[in-house]
This record gives sequence, structure tokens and C-alpha cells, in this order.
Amino acid sequence: MSGFLAGLCVAVLPLLAAGFWLGRRTARPENLGGLGTPVEHATFETLHTASLAAPPLRAGLTGETARRSARRLRTLLGTDALCLTDQDTVLAWDGLGDHHRTEIMERLGSPLETGRGEAFRLNCDEPDCSLRWAVVAPLTVDDRVHGALVACAPRESAVLVRAAGEVARWVSVQLELADLDQSRTRLIEAEIKALRAQISPHFIFNSLAVIASFVRTDPERARELLLEFADFTRYSFRRHGDFTTLADELHAIDHYLALVRARFGERLSVTLQIAPEVLPVALPFLCLQPLVENAVKHGLEGKTDKSHISITAQDAGAEALVVIEDNGTGMDPDRLRRILAGEVSPSGGIGLSNVDDRLRQVYGDEYGLVIETAVGAGMKITARLPKYQPGVHPAGPLPRE
Repeated sequence: MSGFLAGLCVAVLPLLAAGFWLGRRTARPENLGGLGTPVEHATFETLHTASLAAPPLRAGLTGETARRSARRLRTLLGTDALCLTDQDTVLAWDGLGDHHRTEIMERLGSPLETGRGEAFRLNCDEPDCSLRWAVVAPLTVDDRVHGALVACAPRESAVLVRAAGEVARWVSVQLELADLDQSRTRLIEAEIKALRAQISPHFIFNSLAVIASFVRTDPERARELLLEFADFTRYSFRRHGDFTTLADELHAIDHYLALVRARFGERLSVTLQIAPEVLPVALPFLCLQPLVENAVKHGLEGKTDKSHISITAQDAGAEALVVIEDNGTGMDPDRLRRILAGEVSPSGGIGLSNVDDRLRQVYGDEYGLVIETAVGAGMKITARLPKYQPGVHPAGPLPRE
């Protein structure tokens, strides 16, 4: 899909550049300076204008995004007026003759229904209006018409018909990318909901039971643990932002481990070694806590002696390297492979496949989890986190209630 979209953009823009030059070279002379030939200059202007029109459209087709992009799109076509519509109304009009809005919408029935472009003569009684011709190019995403781009001009023009169609195709590509972005966001939100659902009810029950056990014998300790529990659940079920910081995630892990240690006492020991310079690194929300929960489960389950978990976060140049290791029961590597592939239930591998999938979606396949394990040999999980990734920004501080 991405290759097709990129190829379409590459194919469309040179044609737009040529049309832009033909439409503008007699309208206003340019000081080309060091930009080369007129065609090269037109190509530069077209690419620059397209780059300015794209960001609003990547948010989808709304009144606001249409308004912010309409003037750039009209500049691409070099026409007297341009409007963007959805299925029901004109979202934005740029240029002359906006009194034609009603007539335009009345003539859009067939193009919006069939997805085929159309050109027609405008009827106008306004003596000062020069618009006499309209070209309609539907905006289509996945064979569904979202709206239309309509270019208006004083006279018929075969060049305008073709150019309007190409600009509409380019706009449709941006809207398709917006759909993909929204689908990705919905997928991440669904996966976070699934991960929250995996937070063990037994952990919640056991934490509350431990807190209750201290109420009479050590009320201050019970109060501290209740605050730990409140902070942990508040972080885990927060509803803003897909990303957080390493510092916030580790803080939530600290709350979680305080509750685990209260239950298991000296049976569990934990060491942390965190490089301060990696604390601001952004990462997907609830990305490390499930890995620590997995280490606790495998570190304590089926063992009567002491268990140890180590958590390290190191500065590795352009990346932060996070390693979570336990000396627990480990796992059969073949079963682990099937869990990560989604072939078997993740029971016994809490959140591993979820975290691995989200890291790959956000950073690319080379950033999936690296897991070393064997039956009886514990488990070592390594996560590499780029210090900078476009679009990965932590939400602001969690508001206090």
C-alpha cells in the first residue's frame, strides 16, 4: 500500500508542476535566480505548495482541514475559484463566486454517486462574476466517495479538467493516509484496552487483601500501600495519550513492585540500574510494566526459594536499551515463538505479544522484543527504544483529581 501511495504522489506532482507552469508563466514573471529553468522553478513551487497543503488533509476531510488546504489547492491549479465538499455541503470555498455554492451542490449528485468526474456550465446573473465553467473531481478513498474538489474558471479548459482530476487523486491519497493513521490509532487504543484487561484480577484482589491485612497491625503501612495501589491503577487506566516517558513507566513499575514485595516479602528481590539521561525517552504507554509483571509471574511461580528481578535502562547512543531479567522458571522457546506469533493463548506470557506488536508498529520490525529463555533458565527481555521517532511524543503530566 505505501509503495502504491508513494508512486502515485511521484506520478501526480510532475504533471501538476507542468500544468502550474503553463497556467502561471504568462500571469506573472518570476525572478528565477539560481533555481534554474522555468520548468524547474515551477516544479519547486508545486512541490512546496503541495507540502503545505498536505498536513491539514492528513487529519481527514472536515470544514477546518478543507479551509486550511483550499487556497493551496487553488494555487496548484491556478484557477479562479475552488471548493471542497463532503457528501452534503460545501466545506470551504476559496476565490471568486462563492454565491455558486448552492448550484454546485445541486449538480454534485451524479459525481458523488458514481465517483466519476464531470464538467458543466455555470448559470450566473451576477454582472461582476467571471465564473462560467466548473469541473468536478470526486475524492475517493477505498472506492468510497468522501466528497468532491470543484474548480471554477471563466471558460472551458481541457487542461483544467485533467489537472483537477490529478489534484483530486493527490487529495484522495492524503485522505487515505489519514484513514490509515486513524486506523493505526484505533488499533493501538484497542491493544491498550486489551492489555488493561490482562492486568490480573488476582493481582488486584491480592493487593487489596495484603492492604487489608495491615489495616489493624500496621495502619501506616496499609495507608502507604493503598496510595501505591491508587497511583498504579490510576496510571494504568489513564485515558490520554498513546505514549509516555520512560520515567513515568518506571514510576508505575515501582508502585507495582511495592505491592508485590508487600505480598511476597523476602521471597522477591529487585535491583534497578537506570541511567538518568534516558528517563525523558518516549515510548508506547504500558510497554514495560507488562514485561515486569511477566518476570514476577515466572520468577515466583513454581519456586519456593528466593527470586530475583533486575531492571536496567542504559544509554546506547541514539537508543535507550532496557533489559528486564529474572531467574525464574523460564519458558520453552518454541512455545514463546508461538505466543509471539499469536498461535497460542498468551497465558503464561502476560502481554509479551501485545508489547512486541506495538513496538514493531511504532518503530519498525527491527525494534521487536529480543527474548532469551529456556525451561528452568529464567528469562531475559531486551527492548531497544529510539530516543527520537517522528510522531512519538509523550502526553503531558497526568492530571491530579
